[in-house]
Amino acid sequence: MSDTSLRSPWPVELAPPAIERWRDGNTGVPFFTRLDSGTDGPNVMITALVHGNELCGALALDRLLRDGVRPTRGSLTVGFCNVAAFFAFDPDYPSLSRFVDEDFNRLWDTATLNGGRTSVELARAREIRRLVEQADMLLDIHSMQHPTEPLMLAGATDKGLDLARRTGAPATIVIDAGHAAGARLRDYEFFADPSDPRAALLVECGQHWARSTEAVATDTLFRFLLANGTIEAATADRYLTGPAPRQRVLQVTEAITVRTDRFGFVQPFVGMEEIATAGTVIGHDGDEPLATPYDRCILIMPSRRLAAGQTAVRLARMVDD
Repeated sequence: MSDTSLRSPWPVELAPPAIERWRDGNTGVPFFTRLDSGTDGPNVMITALVHGNELCGALALDRLLRDGVRPTRGSLTVGFCNVAAFFAFDPDYPSLSRFVDEDFNRLWDTATLNGGRTSVELARAREIRRLVEQADMLLDIHSMQHPTEPLMLAGATDKGLDLARRTGAPATIVIDAGHAAGARLRDYEFFADPSDPRAALLVECGQHWARSTEAVATDTLFRFLLANGTIEAATADRYLTGPAPRQRVLQVTEAITVRTDRFGFVQPFVGMEEIATAGTVIGHDGDEPLATPYDRCILIMPSRRLAAGQTAVRLARMVDD
């Protein structure tokens, strides 16, 4: 392969961890391990590699397992999801191993999981599903296309926002309802039900291959375990990067979905840009201009994958607490 257009515009500063050692696990699902404290408490679940080229979560989980961290309350289930894509990771062309057949993080609704079609990602999601259904609290660790500050995606429920606040980092919490292209793992059934106490978060740790993402993933992971009473503060303190930041909350009001094969932004947005004035054109979808609907509109995770049906960008405003 020699097409330079397939190379990343950002340096690959992380090396993929050697996760083969965790293949057998103890759950009956390859690459998933459950650690039980022997005492009552929630089953907390941490997942990484939902996208095979997002390395920071895998590095954080690998470190947790190598260090022998154990829960002191309840149980902890940790796992590496789209391992088929991960094992195809090539640092020269790191974007190509996001998935094998389709996006693993657009499959998490009952109709899709129970349906008749097949793919590498659907087979793996169906394999993992029973473990997800045993979880009380879930943290799904991701990274982003652009070098943007870390974000905690809390979903659209009050319980998700409360869990993000109790976790305490990253500094920016995003209230969002997901993607038109399909449901994310963090939005699976009961996690998205406001009447169900089970909750999930998705953390975006920064640009995919930036060295800093490993520290963000590790810090967030241990804050999440501490917030759920899974570990003691003395254990968490060994992994935290510093005091918890002052958090702010952004509310996504609209997700812009690509409709044509002629979508383009007016400039190379990377995310978290605040557009001062309502009516400012930020892009075009075919012949249709896309304008900000209100003053101080914040762009959340503009995408470089601008295919029809995919999310191009989410528009958000600051929430006044």
